[in-house]
Amino acid sequence: MNTTIRQMLEQYECRSENDYVNAIREIMQELALQGLWRSKFFERAAFYGGTALRILYGLNRGSEDLDFSLLLPCPEFRLAVYADALKKELNAFGFTVEFAAKEKSRESNIDSAFLKANTKTLLISIGLPDSFTNKIHSRKELKIKLEIDIDPPSGFQTEVKTVLRPIPHTVRAYTLPDLLAGKLHAVLCRKWRNRTKGRDWYDMIWYAGHHPYVDLNHLEIRMRQSGDYTDEKPLTIKCLHEFLLSAVENIDPEMLKADVRPFIRDQQELDLWNKDFFRQIIREFLPEG
Repeated sequence: MNTTIRQMLEQYECRSENDYVNAIREIMQELALQGLWRSKFFERAAFYGGTALRILYGLNRGSEDLDFSLLLPCPEFRLAVYADALKKELNAFGFTVEFAAKEKSRESNIDSAFLKANTKTLLISIGLPDSFTNKIHSRKELKIKLEIDIDPPSGFQTEVKTVLRPIPHTVRAYTLPDLLAGKLHAVLCRKWRNRTKGRDWYDMIWYAGHHPYVDLNHLEIRMRQSGDYTDEKPLTIKCLHEFLLSAVENIDPEMLKADVRPFIRDQQELDLWNKDFFRQIIREFLPEG
C-alpha cells in the first residue's frame, strides 16, 4: 500500500467493510481534488456542496459526490477534459480508476461524470484480509460522482483554501455564506426521488451551529433561476424564515433519518429529529427579523 494512503487511512476507525469502503471513497475524493488542482481546474471552477463542507470545514458526515460550479457560464464546458489528469493522480497512489462521462438525457445546466473502480480490488490493494474481501462480489463498483454547474447563478463569492493532504495544495471554494445559500436552496427546492434529502437537513443543522450567515442575494438569484421564487419583491429574511417553516410541515423526519443514517457514525445525533426540533433550529439561527 502507498505510504501516504496508509497514513490517511489510519485517521479512520474502520471496523467493517462499509467503514473501509467509505474511507477509501473519501480518500479518493481528496486525490481527485489534488488532480484537479494540478490541472488548473480551480482557475475556472469552485468547489461547493456537502463534500466541500466535510473536507474544508470538518462536517461530520460522509459524502458521495464532488460538486463544482464554474466561475462564469460556459455551455460548452465538459468534465471529460480533466479525465486524464484525474486518472493519472489516482493511479500515482495505487488506485486504478475509470472515468465515465454521463450522457445527458435532457437539457441541463449540470455536466456529470463518474470515477469508477472495482471495490474488491481497491480493498485488496490496501491490504485487507481475505475475511473482508471474500465477501465482496467481484463486479461491485465504488463510484464517485462529479457534477459541475456550467450555467451558475451569479452573485456568489469564492475563496482559495489550503488543503494539506495528500500533499499541500489549494482549492477554490464558495465562501461559507454562499455555501449556506446553496444548501438552503437545496432544502427548499431540491427533490430527490420524490423525497427530501436528509443530508441537506443535516448540513443545515451544522450551519446553524457553526456559521449561521447566509448570502441572501445569492439565494434569491438561485431561487429565481430554478423558478422557485417569482415575487417581484426582493427575498427577505422574514420570507426565507416562512419558507423554511413551511418546508418543515412537508417533511417526514423518519425518511430524513433513513437518508442520512448511512453517512454518520453517531446515530444518536438523529434522536432529536422531529418537526419541533427543526422549527427550533430555524427560529434560532434565522430569526424573522
